Amino acid sequence: MTRRFRIALIAALACWLAAADAALAHPHVWVTMKSELIYAPDGSVTGVRHAWAFDEMFSTFATQGLETKQKGLFTREDLKPLAEVNVNSLKEYDYFTHAKANGKKTAFVDPVDYWLEFTDGVLILHFTLPLKSPVKAQALNLEIYDPTWFVDFAFADKDPVALVGAPAGCKLSVVNAGDAAAASSKGQQLGESFFNSLGTGSNYGAQFANKVAVQCP
Repeated sequence: MTRRFRIALIAALACWLAAADAALAHPHVWVTMKSELIYAPDGSVTGVRHAWAFDEMFSTFATQGLETKQKGLFTREDLKPLAEVNVNSLKEYDYFTHAKANGKKTAFVDPVDYWLEFTDGVLILHFTLPLKSPVKAQALNLEIYDPTWFVDFAFADKDPVALVGAPAGCKLSVVNAGDAAAASSKGQQLGESFFNSLGTGSNYGAQFANKVAVQCP
């Protein structure tokens, strides 16, 4: 992550600890997701479109000090520099998004159409991850997670994933990350030093992965 974004996460952590009076708990930032799998007219998958809503504590910190025409209201233009910081920082972690088509790992290229909105006190990051090569897939599997589990991802309760332009007969299944309370308890037991030792090569957070599976004829 870039230094600025990492500082933002650390500061959000400090605020969270002060407010919650909790010691050495993981994760520290929470994201509620909605995602779309995008298909071309020929039936090939072309990419994934994400909308990630950050928790209110982090959203409040991240927008502190931003100059706006009207206090508390942020336009896309106001949030454009912050959107660029977010997207550039996510590259190191492959945008926390991993895909397999017909059992083979499928690579993404850099995001397009990325922007931030601020609604009801919450920052929402929108971005599209194009596949490096569109692929016709009978079986498509997607996992979203932070390998270091600093950020906890969970799908929205309502309409978490959609298929856009998918061939007729495709079937979708979604597995959410699980009980956040139980996960937080496990993080407290392991302690902060354990998580500080995790790097980009770690796959610890995979056990908390949100999973999408699509089967097409």
